[in-house]
Amino acid sequence: MADGCGVGVEAAGPAPARLRCGSGPAPAGGSHLAVRCRPMNRWRALLAAGLLCGALVACSDGGGLTDSPTPTTGGRIELSDTAFATLPSLVGTTTTVPVQEWEAVTAPADCMCSDGSEFTYFVRTASPTKVLFFMEGGGACFNAETCGPGGETYKRTVGNSGTDLLAGTGTGIFDFENPDNPFADYSVVYVPYCTGDVHIGNTTHDYGDGVVIQHKGYVNGTTALAALAERFPDVAVVVMAGESAGSIPTPLYAGLAHDLLPAARLTVLADGSGAYPDVPALNLALGTVWGTANAIPEWPENEGLTPEQWSLPGLFVQAGLHAPDITFARHDYAFDQTQAFFSGLVGLAADDLVTLIDLNETQIEAAGIDLASYITPGDSHTVLHAPEFYTEVVNGVSLLDWVTALVAGVPVDDVHCTECTVGS
Repeated sequence: MADGCGVGVEAAGPAPARLRCGSGPAPAGGSHLAVRCRPMNRWRALLAAGLLCGALVACSDGGGLTDSPTPTTGGRIELSDTAFATLPSLVGTTTTVPVQEWEAVTAPADCMCSDGSEFTYFVRTASPTKVLFFMEGGGACFNAETCGPGGETYKRTVGNSGTDLLAGTGTGIFDFENPDNPFADYSVVYVPYCTGDVHIGNTTHDYGDGVVIQHKGYVNGTTALAALAERFPDVAVVVMAGESAGSIPTPLYAGLAHDLLPAARLTVLADGSGAYPDVPALNLALGTVWGTANAIPEWPENEGLTPEQWSLPGLFVQAGLHAPDITFARHDYAFDQTQAFFSGLVGLAADDLVTLIDLNETQIEAAGIDLASYITPGDSHTVLHAPEFYTEVVNGVSLLDWVTALVAGVPVDDVHCTECTVGS
């Protein structure tokens, strides 16, 4: 691996694939890891360019992990009583491995938070063959008002992101002492979020009025991904997960991981961003201020890509076309109050958010990409970090069992609330 931040890690094969770091032309020799998002026509009339900002701010509040969701009712269903009964034979025997303490890794100087402060990510070393790559949420910014000193729509620094991890007091999938946790023996690379660009930006943008923001989310994220490939060369299973803003880019990073680790089984688990649509004016406007064009690797599937075509739902499409063996899944609350609030700001039918979520899945699958979904009633935002990860049940199917099967490579069916009421 070359020195520097987000720099190339060569993939197997005659044509090395490289992670692109920084703006400017691609280096010669080798392909970049990239994503294109096709325009989805039914959304085009829903947005005007001047209303671009709200839809993508719906990530999480300014803290590290997002607020805990409201639990649904019901109890856990044992695997032996469900369609997941074949799971034990596919998982095999769990091997006890020595677990090191969490390590805080200060990234090279090219990596940074929105204010130019240093970027740190966190690594837990456990299994050498199973790794969770987790992308944190924390809002977004897109103009002088939201990015400026008085803006409260995004997380500006690494701050206290690693506090619970380092103290061993994490909850949800970060409760590694819970024997039911499907990630209990996984190694983890935890990517904090502090750039306001949902981990897909790569530029320094001057918004005027003295507001200059380092949108280097892609640089930070690809640096952590390169570290995963270097630290865990024998990895066989990689789960790309994220909450809120961090869930948005998980398909993209799965495609990047495919090029670095072509032999690994890759699974995406995106929590809390399923309603955000493909609107060309929005794609272009955010791409301009975040520098997303500097972070689109050159996959063959992206030939002819325009910034207007790089949408959030389309990340699933282009990553799936590039690496068809990736398993894609997501979790959403039907009336997610965070997604609904910002969707309403841009004129979408926020009172029927579940329809927007369902339309996005329809469009993704119409492109030939299978997307498993677990849609829960209620207006909470995310669940992976929360205790409710272990208790949530929809239509008799436990979310815990569904995720356990998913990451074990067992096919799972869609789970969708039939009475998707607010506040359930």
